[in-house]
Amino acid sequence: RHFSANAAHELRTPLAVMKTKFEVFEKNKNPEYDDYKEAIDMVRTQTDRLSHVIDILLEMTELRSAKKDDRISLSELTEEIICDLAAVSDKKGVTLTQLPGDADIVGSDILIYRAIYNLIENAIKYNRPGGQVSVSIIDDGDFAKVIVSDSGAGIAKEDWKKIFEPFFRVDKSRSRAMGGAGLGLALVKEIAEQHGGNVRVIQSSEEGTSIELSLHKE
Repeated sequence: RHFSANAAHELRTPLAVMKTKFEVFEKNKNPEYDDYKEAIDMVRTQTDRLSHVIDILLEMTELRSAKKDDRISLSELTEEIICDLAAVSDKKGVTLTQLPGDADIVGSDILIYRAIYNLIENAIKYNRPGGQVSVSIIDDGDFAKVIVSDSGAGIAKEDWKKIFEPFFRVDKSRSRAMGGAGLGLALVKEIAEQHGGNVRVIQSSEEGTSIELSLHKE
């Protein structure tokens, strides 16, 4: 019920914003070009937000039916993700570094891509301008670990577990301004559990945060 209520809120809020804007627009008897442009820009922003939430909700519902028989080199996959996020990091002025190390696992290539992508994207978004993000991969017996570290402002210890709950945001206004739906890390957690692993904050301070994604190798 809690998840459904939060999901409904995330979907209803953009609709309410559009409805209110249209009501105000209708009262303007002589709208000008700028009024139309403002209304169109607002609708585009809110529909993008709706689409983003719906896409993630669909991903979460399809997780359990996804085939998990791809043989994956985490080093190669991470290198691909870093290339895909280069434009985002350049815009923020954040340096991305992949440290030496690799591990092979069997799982869903698409889902593991999404999990690592979300962790690195978050590390970029909530970093300081000119900051750094590093990714290390460790082969640890039956498990492979991907550790994403950033130089951001850090996360309060009481929120270390909460950030992986659906719709939780440390800073709601900032997260929404960046287009966040509060589902990215919840999706990472679900993907990790579907691969016999977990995700957790292993350290966080004013100097930055490190998050560990652990995945069963077979």
